[in-house]
Amino acid sequence: MSRVTSPSGPVHEPQPTPGAVHTVPADTTDAGPAGWPPPPPGGYPAPEPDRLTRFVLRLYERSPRWVVPLAAVGCVGIGMGYALLSNPTHAAPDAAPTCLLKLTTGLDCPGCGGTRALWYVLHADLPAAARHHFLFVFALPFLAYLFVAWAGNQAFGWRLPELRISSKVIGGFLGVWLAFSVLRNLPWAPFTSLYV
Repeated sequence: MSRVTSPSGPVHEPQPTPGAVHTVPADTTDAGPAGWPPPPPGGYPAPEPDRLTRFVLRLYERSPRWVVPLAAVGCVGIGMGYALLSNPTHAAPDAAPTCLLKLTTGLDCPGCGGTRALWYVLHADLPAAARHHFLFVFALPFLAYLFVAWAGNQAFGWRLPELRISSKVIGGFLGVWLAFSVLRNLPWAPFTSLYV
């Protein structure tokens, strides 16, 4: 039998050839680095879930398929209700509950303005919403579609066209969001116009 070696292994050991099947001797399959004790026979037993975990798993297995999307819709509804009832556009910056980062440092966090933007979106005032958080308003239609596609599939088995977003696009969007978060905190013009 031949030994399996890594491509960066010692030169004097044979390197595996691409496409060939290599086997490992039975005595070295489970062995760790030198000096480590061997694992127990049969591997480690899986930990038993606690009572709460067992309850949640049982509840999930027995509940209808539309319960999870309905719970997600409820969470979104609670967020919208909070934005409508609290009217964050007329609240003082340090009014409770407030953003912990803004309260302690005075800086706008990446989400600062998001609740106010949501309030304006719910009142169909998109220019004011974009003024408070342009990236939130830009991402909202995509997030809404992804949510409807996921919830429709989970609850009713709908197969909506899949929104394919590459990892480069997501990385670029997150990079723009990070840059926006830094630039809006700079105390010089023209960056002061991004402060809300």
